Amino acid sequence: MGIGVSRTGITDLPLHNGTAPRWLFNRIVKLAGAISDVMVLECGSEEYLRRLADPFWFQAFSCVLGFDWHSSGTTTVTCGALKKALEGRKDLVVVGGKGKVSLRTPEEIAFHADLNDISEEHQDRLVYVSRMCAKVDNAAIQDGHRLYHHALAFDDRGNWTVIQQGMSDLAGYARRYQWSSRDLSGFIEEPHTCILGNRVDGTLDMTSPLSLESRKVAVDLVNDGVGKLEKEILRVAKGQTTIDEWCGLRPKKLDMPRTVNWRALRAAYEFQPSNYEELLAIRGVGPSAVRALALTGELIYGAGPSWNDPVKFSFAVGGKDGVPYPVDRKAMDQAIELVPDDPVGMRPLLERLRDDARVDAVLLTGGTGLSSRDQTFETVTALITKQLPGYGELFRMLSYQEIGAAAMLSRPMRAPWQLPA
Repeated sequence: MGIGVSRTGITDLPLHNGTAPRWLFNRIVKLAGAISDVMVLECGSEEYLRRLADPFWFQAFSCVLGFDWHSSGTTTVTCGALKKALEGRKDLVVVGGKGKVSLRTPEEIAFHADLNDISEEHQDRLVYVSRMCAKVDNAAIQDGHRLYHHALAFDDRGNWTVIQQGMSDLAGYARRYQWSSRDLSGFIEEPHTCILGNRVDGTLDMTSPLSLESRKVAVDLVNDGVGKLEKEILRVAKGQTTIDEWCGLRPKKLDMPRTVNWRALRAAYEFQPSNYEELLAIRGVGPSAVRALALTGELIYGAGPSWNDPVKFSFAVGGKDGVPYPVDRKAMDQAIELVPDDPVGMRPLLERLRDDARVDAVLLTGGTGLSSRDQTFETVTALITKQLPGYGELFRMLSYQEIGAAAMLSRPMRAPWQLPA
């Protein structure tokens, strides 16, 4: 379900103790920064953020960085590394984090807004996004996972991605919730790009299309007055069942929460929300109020919510726990290494790759323009004996269809993988 995801699946994210070793985390930060730089340069920040919200891409990204493919740390360490790697950038920022750090998200948004001249309107929107994503995953979806990680990544153009994680102490597993601003029509009905984790029976999902009538009834119950609502909720709390259950047709226990935040519901009545998002956005309207309204609406109006869980993999250098194999430090250091755009640094690298039996091809991007710092073409040309000129002609023809005459400023080339000694 969601944006940019054409297939679904389930993966377990068991809770693992311990932390990433410092030597590994430092490398993860460097590699995350290098990949992010290339991604933003080639695809733009909007596409980069969209991919972070794609569960398959994020999982693969984490594994490329050398982390566990299936542990809870996949989320927390990857987001923490990204936050560290992007420090100092103005066009792309990550705020929030794990535990108490997540509570400082609004303050971090304000800090970066002042630092990067972000408008007050944009700042307020980001704070609202942060609050609503947390509200939905903590209250509108009740799957037994308590949120403990919240990260918000955003660029200077208003695009954003939210990556959250909750834990189930009872089951010993974590669950990841991913959001993207791309094509998001609202925060209530199926807003996620994906929810990743193990399936939980009896999950209350107010974001499901099947909960549409239940959401409407919840708003009506609040707007009709707290006095009447309190009587109905107390009546359900005493153990009243539906007629279907009384007849034995559909056994179901209406598990009413023990306490309800009546102050929040009174504030909601005074506000008179026009839709479920406005209701959920009211401070104090949390899991107990959401559940009480859903169950009361089902009892009185027969507008039951959805109880179907909305929950919906790649290694490059190994995993920190040695699964499926230990991290190859040499391979990771080579992956982190950036090729300088000058002959002195480029030629030794090409010669080393030539002598590596594992390398079948080398792909170089950038440095093919006409400026003084564009040295890739000259360096590679000096090392090869034959070219395939038709490749450059075809490349420029295809580029011309997209960018026009600017295609002539590029000098793409292709040559057989055989460098002179």
